[in-house]
Amino acid sequence: MKVQKINKYILTSFFILGIFTSSLAQGNLLYVDEKPIHFGFLLGINTIDFGVTPKRDSINSDARVSTLKPGFSVGIISDLRLNRYLNLRFTPTIHFGQRELVYNFDGSKKPLIIQSIPVCLPFYLKYSSERKGNARPYLIWGGGVSIDLATDKTKPVLLNYFDYFTEFGVGCDIYFSFFKLCTELKYSVGFNDIFVPLSQRPLEPITLENQKFSNALSKLTSRMLTLAFNFE
Repeated sequence: MKVQKINKYILTSFFILGIFTSSLAQGNLLYVDEKPIHFGFLLGINTIDFGVTPKRDSINSDARVSTLKPGFSVGIISDLRLNRYLNLRFTPTIHFGQRELVYNFDGSKKPLIIQSIPVCLPFYLKYSSERKGNARPYLIWGGGVSIDLATDKTKPVLLNYFDYFTEFGVGCDIYFSFFKLCTELKYSVGFNDIFVPLSQRPLEPITLENQKFSNALSKLTSRMLTLAFNFE
């Protein structure tokens, strides 16, 4: 009798183990990518940069971007399935960050911190590979417009609040039991010259001491690197 009970326990254990192993092989959320529309949110970190073009006749001064400073990003995800491999995405995102310009005036270095809170409204095309287990790599490309909420007309360097950009990146969908986590690295390039020269600035007073920060610049374009964690 004891041998029969032991055999039953062994057979039951192998049966449970087989079911568990087969469930793991099948993977998580097998049909989630077949939904025509789904939503989510993203959290991330960013570094915002400038493409700097100095003024040619500014002989005794120079400006460049110093060390990149980390910022924070949060956004909402809307995803439309086009076919098995292609999705159209709209992810309005707000970024909190800052940029530091370092000026060299006759050998004396002076830093200038510029706060930025761009609200980005991009559309993307997401091209995914075949799913392998609980992972699915993908490429993403798109573009949109951004509006900087931190524009301050009293600062030594004034930025145009409006910009348009293109963005591309890579990511990987990781499937869990109840949600999908996507780690995504993106790089965006702004097309608009966001620097406002002194001749085009509003009538707000700016001191002669601060005018030299604008006089050393000819053009500024925006750059941004974002590491996002998408929860879908």
